Amino acid sequence: MPQNEYIERHQKLYGRRLDYEERKRKRQAREPHKRAEMAKKLRGLKAKIFNKERRLEKIQMKKKIKAHEEKKVKQTHEEAKEGALPVYLLDRNVQSRAKVLSNMIKQKRKEKAGKWDVPIPKVRQQADAEVFKVIRSGKTKRKAWKRMVTKVCYVGEGFTRKPPKFERFIRPMALRFNKAHVTHPELKATFCLPIIGVKKNPSSTMYTSLGVITKGTVIEVNISELGLVTQTGKVVWGKYGQATNNPENDGCINAVLLV
Repeated sequence: MPQNEYIERHQKLYGRRLDYEERKRKRQAREPHKRAEMAKKLRGLKAKIFNKERRLEKIQMKKKIKAHEEKKVKQTHEEAKEGALPVYLLDRNVQSRAKVLSNMIKQKRKEKAGKWDVPIPKVRQQADAEVFKVIRSGKTKRKAWKRMVTKVCYVGEGFTRKPPKFERFIRPMALRFNKAHVTHPELKATFCLPIIGVKKNPSSTMYTSLGVITKGTVIEVNISELGLVTQTGKVVWGKYGQATNNPENDGCINAVLLV
């Protein structure tokens, strides 16, 4: 027998004490009160660890209870009425709702991943020196940490500038656009639509966060006034489009809708 199993050996030889079961029952009855007291007293990291363990225990307990309840419930089979279709023929001619939902989810994932068939797949990289102009500030004119955006950009409706002291990037009012001329490739028509946001600027993620719109930038536009409807009958509100011109040269944003 291994050296550390002396308690088990003693139990086999002499048995347990006479009040073992009663003491065990009382200990188990006291356990919830002890745990509640511990939960009140514990602070910091110990409390986090304790609460995490307790949460996992409760989840396991609920799973067990649910499994037992499912076993107890007996499934009753109703008698089939005359002319009733079997289950495998029910959705033969009807498009299943699950399929529509899965297609919508796939489409959304595709959009999130940025896998669109864009009209302009490759665009010229915009250098920082081309997009930003160095602004020298301060009395000495030696502080050159500010940058002025020289390209067209979009800022939201509730946008407010930071105080001049803390402003890193200056986006001039004359270069802020909130509408774009969007062409629908299937309808062969162009609409002046409000911009919702800048989805992706291929040149840099910094340009995307600043809302800089250059040739090839994917923007989101509000197409609710076009009256396009989804498969489920909901009106499409926002859709993506790609800028096809150089807005800073033309004075307007021309884009093609990504259908």
